[in-house]
Amino acid sequence: NDTDLYLLSPTRQLPRRINPFLRLWHPPQQQPTMGKGGRSTVQSASKIVRTTTAKDDGHWVSPYNPLDPNAPALPSKGEIKAVIPKECFSRSYLHSMYFVARDTAMAAACAYAAHATLSTDPPPNVLSLDALAWLAGWNAYAFWMGCVLTGHWVLAHECGHGAFSPSQAFNDFMGFVMHQALLVPYFAWQYTHAKHHRRTNNTVDGESHVPNTREEVGLGKDRDERESAYAVIHEAIGDGPFGMLQVFAHLVIGWPLYLMGLASTGRLGHDGGALEGGEVMDHYRPWSRMFPSKLRPKIAISTLGVVAAWVAIGYAVREYGALPVTLWYIGPLMWNQAWLVLYTWLQHNDPSVPQYGPDEWTWVRGALSTVDRPYGIFDFFHHKIGSTHVAHHLFHEMPFYKADLATAAIKAFLEPKGLYNYDPTPWYLAMWRIAKRCHYIDGVEGIQYYKSLEDVPMRKTGKKVD
Repeated sequence: NDTDLYLLSPTRQLPRRINPFLRLWHPPQQQPTMGKGGRSTVQSASKIVRTTTAKDDGHWVSPYNPLDPNAPALPSKGEIKAVIPKECFSRSYLHSMYFVARDTAMAAACAYAAHATLSTDPPPNVLSLDALAWLAGWNAYAFWMGCVLTGHWVLAHECGHGAFSPSQAFNDFMGFVMHQALLVPYFAWQYTHAKHHRRTNNTVDGESHVPNTREEVGLGKDRDERESAYAVIHEAIGDGPFGMLQVFAHLVIGWPLYLMGLASTGRLGHDGGALEGGEVMDHYRPWSRMFPSKLRPKIAISTLGVVAAWVAIGYAVREYGALPVTLWYIGPLMWNQAWLVLYTWLQHNDPSVPQYGPDEWTWVRGALSTVDRPYGIFDFFHHKIGSTHVAHHLFHEMPFYKADLATAAIKAFLEPKGLYNYDPTPWYLAMWRIAKRCHYIDGVEGIQYYKSLEDVPMRKTGKKVD
């Protein structure tokens, strides 16, 4: 039962996740955990003492601090819903299909422009201006086609939530087609993403971008001592390169690792039981502990869809060669995957945004930990998924084309109470800040804030150096 976890006592020992990807850098005897910083919880044997360490350093800070004795009382979901115009919950087949047609037309235009101006055959002289123009042209195509395809990804995401149309059968058909074309196992991801919404910013039972604890990043349990894993890597390469590693790990390899169960998943199986040493919860095996047994037929269908897509890719490689397939499909797909990870990473993480242990977590607390951010022109291509994300997490069944109106109503209601998160920082600067400042949390109980390895003393010098 999903609710069983929240009956746990605050003093009961909670499960720690063993991440096989991070274990590459851990001694065999250690069992890492995951986390993020800013404000933190210091744990003792008998109680949790909460201390605030995050400071306003000129960057945006969330107005809601649950550790503040004067923190406002949180409204109920029903109270928030009451301020939103009812029309915001009206779903339309035609309206949604218009956006499918619009995005498909843009993708066709990108493909036509590339076909008319670019060749898949690289220039013979790789050091020539022609080679530079060829490389720039295909990279521009990959970026913009990936940008457009992220619009399709968001529409399939709407289908998974039931926000695309009044018919869930129609939603699943459209979502399956659009997601499987992008190598997303639709039904598997539909289930785990729903859990992400049910358990947002839950340090134990959350899903996707679940924070690492200090032990999981290689710090000592009770002291800032670098022992292994990310803590040692950070010391070896320094602050800036480690921030770049974080961006690479999230945007380039993060999505496939997540689907394979090697990064960013929760700490509990679908039955509420803790994962055992080395256990992996992936999105492909119908018997993965990620899913209840009743979903196995749907998970199998999703996996077969992904296998069929890879068979088609293999056939194209045999017929046309690996380079053309990479240029036309793999390049845009990598940008598409980067965008979808970026949104989830940025919309729920910041040094000033709390993460909640099971003893402190509530659904409203988790949902109101979401952050809206400005994405400029990309809002047009991505259906404002990042700039109206608070409304989306509160009411995922609401169609995206009503989210602007709903966001205005939610903001008017929550902002005077100090409960609406909007960070005006440009998304690329916010990404860099999060990559450098959000590395781990102290533990999985209580109210936690991300901390940074940049603030941990070096082993050799005993002090932090740039």
